Amino acid sequence: MPFLLRVELPDVPGSLGRLASAIGEAGGDIEAIEIVEKNKAEGLAVDDVLLETSPGTMPDSIVSACNELDGVQVVWISRYAAGGNLFLDLEAVEDLTENAHEALDRLVDVLPLTFRADWAIRVHRVKGIARSTDGAPENVPFIELDRPERIEVEGEDENMFAGARIDGNEIVIIGRRGGPDFLDSELARLGHLASLATSIARS
Repeated sequence: MPFLLRVELPDVPGSLGRLASAIGEAGGDIEAIEIVEKNKAEGLAVDDVLLETSPGTMPDSIVSACNELDGVQVVWISRYAAGGNLFLDLEAVEDLTENAHEALDRLVDVLPLTFRADWAIRVHRVKGIARSTDGAPENVPFIELDRPERIEVEGEDENMFAGARIDGNEIVIIGRRGGPDFLDSELARLGHLASLATSIARS
């Protein structure tokens, strides 16, 4: 069964090797690793690790094995239903470019995989929901956004939301059920892709 593990670890040579060994000994098989964020000031990195587990292996055992390493902290682990295909920003850009006439719709479609979120939605100031993916809330209001940011939703303490401005009348929002929080680097990427999709759609 595929799992996605987000882990904070020292940004020094050998850290990934020790992490991979610990995961392997606990019954996990790493499929892919992606660097999500680097904090040079603190000497830390945040990585997403896509892994398969051996039959009978519990995710808790992998979390414990990782947390026993010096300086390593598991931020979040969850089943990963995308079948192990990491959809990177470059692939998202390629998709938007190839479908320029519907770039804003394609933006919504690719965001959940790009950010490993559960859903995405585009909301118009007057018309309401313009595009959404499966699992998106049915009633999402338009929110004034000047920049990409985390969004607080009343009554949604366990779910994480982030949004970005498309133009003065439209925004895009992505959501994760149960976390993890959206990092500053992810907010920047979201804003970049939203801006790019807007430019492509208008070209």
